[in-house]
Amino acid sequence: ASDVYKRQHHMNKKILLFVAGALMLGGCDDLFEPGLENFKDVEQMYEDPEYAQGFLMSAYRRIPGCYDNSEYATDDAVVNQKSDAFLTIATGGWTASTWTSIDQWTNSFSSIQYINLFLENVDKVKWADDAEKNVLFARRTKGEAYGLRGMYFYYLLRAHAGFGENGELLGVPILTESQTVESDFNQPRASFQACVEQIYSDLSKAEEMLPWEYEDVTTVPAEFQSLTQDIGKYNTVMGAKARQLFNGLIARAYRVRTALLAASPAFKDPSNTVTWADAATAAASVIDYNGGIAGLAADGVTYYEAAIADVVKDGANPKEILWRENISSGDTDQEGKHYPPSLFGSGNMNPSQNLVDAFPMANGYPIDDVANGGYSKTKPYDKRDPRLAKYIIYNGSLAGSGNKVIYTGSKSNTDDGINAVEQKSTRTGYYMKKRLRMDVNCDPTSTSKKAHYNPRIRYTEMYLAYAEAANEAWGPKNANGNAYSAYDVVKAIRKRAGVGGDNDPYLEKCANNPDDMRKLIRNERRLELCFEGFRFWDLRRWNENLNESVRGIDWASDGQTYTTPVVEKRAYEDYMRYCPIPYSETLKFSDLVQNKGWK
Repeated sequence: ASDVYKRQHHMNKKILLFVAGALMLGGCDDLFEPGLENFKDVEQMYEDPEYAQGFLMSAYRRIPGCYDNSEYATDDAVVNQKSDAFLTIATGGWTASTWTSIDQWTNSFSSIQYINLFLENVDKVKWADDAEKNVLFARRTKGEAYGLRGMYFYYLLRAHAGFGENGELLGVPILTESQTVESDFNQPRASFQACVEQIYSDLSKAEEMLPWEYEDVTTVPAEFQSLTQDIGKYNTVMGAKARQLFNGLIARAYRVRTALLAASPAFKDPSNTVTWADAATAAASVIDYNGGIAGLAADGVTYYEAAIADVVKDGANPKEILWRENISSGDTDQEGKHYPPSLFGSGNMNPSQNLVDAFPMANGYPIDDVANGGYSKTKPYDKRDPRLAKYIIYNGSLAGSGNKVIYTGSKSNTDDGINAVEQKSTRTGYYMKKRLRMDVNCDPTSTSKKAHYNPRIRYTEMYLAYAEAANEAWGPKNANGNAYSAYDVVKAIRKRAGVGGDNDPYLEKCANNPDDMRKLIRNERRLELCFEGFRFWDLRRWNENLNESVRGIDWASDGQTYTTPVVEKRAYEDYMRYCPIPYSETLKFSDLVQNKGWK
């Protein structure tokens, strides 16, 4: 990442984290008292810009990761670790007290407390001796803060919105001022609509204050010329050194995410005015900035591989990536967790037969359309969507730095076979390949560490969001004044993947019916974004079945025949479509209405 980003991240380690006991977080009263000797209080940020930036860095370091492994609680995968919280969630042990794996209550409200403290004091901070730089720094950091707050409210809404016990569609408490020991912590949940409007308001302020991206320029952009005419000063504050900090493009991407969530079937209610057209229009803004259909990255399918990861530097993004985490200098973390045991991994992510079956044939037809697709039950991986071999290790796949053949049948006599080694071997007959670098060697006698980066937002997600929303708003081929329709986007994504050929007859068939196109778009989203933390939320916002049993595949020793057993049954109740408010919070605060059904 950029020098500024690294420096600020390092600076954050030296900041006194004294606001962790914010609203509803159960902290100590003395966290709000004047600082003790040798400790800094809020006012000391006025003369110490690095300390002031630490408040923002505390919010940055809490950003939820893309790779949260929530697939373990969906029909896309299971986990081989018996103690995993997602296993508990998916198999009947989910309560409002055990909602910790992707609960955003504590994390997001803590971050919002930091942000609110920052916003209340930012105008008093002396950022630089130079007056113009001082104004530029104030504008940028304030824009970052508004954007980050909108982002955290989005994560709260996604994780905790729902129909309350009172029948109303509710969001979360809206906190735009910092909390003190004198504050009334017993705050009611705002309406879902009010939360969406708050997110939009914060993101709009970020869009107004920040450039689309942080890049060095040769001419000061018009919107900043009232602050400085000096290119050097502008580039110092708003240039490439600030890459990977929150910018105007990221704000627009979170507007897309918010609108798509709010327009979805699970949140349909007279009190919610967000439309599919709103989501499509928001996504079109991001896509247009990226160059339209032509801007879809040709190598976006394998954004995680060596050819891309090894050349990422200086805070810049690969073409597929809109926002990302810092790149590591070298590690084996993902591979150690998810490689098969013969490659010295723990095989945690076990993709399902359900997901494998969702990959179409290379000619674009689903596997259940045998007449047109040509699917063979005896050779189920032949002539399939190329993404299948890129994303999933199946029986007979080559994997690892030595191109080792992986055999997954229970009779394979290898540690890679089903349940061969407890909590290391696959339970489904599959291992995850996406996210992993095949040139990493996890052998403790000859470990080979490689650079990795985790995405926060991929452009492909924005294209898929547009396709989904545009199809719902205007139909498959109606672009409504844009340069592309839902059909155009899906065609480009499938063509990039090597699916459908030049004509893509299955896509053409679906393009005649919005319902058929909806199924295709949702499936493309499932495939393109698999193992990136979307499926858990997508199933809920679509009101789709949460209880599809997870199936696997077990190859016989002859390598020719197999069975597809049920590996894990799901045990979700209907009310679990909306996630709970943590029980500890509803116990403490009487005005905090729980989502219907949760105890």
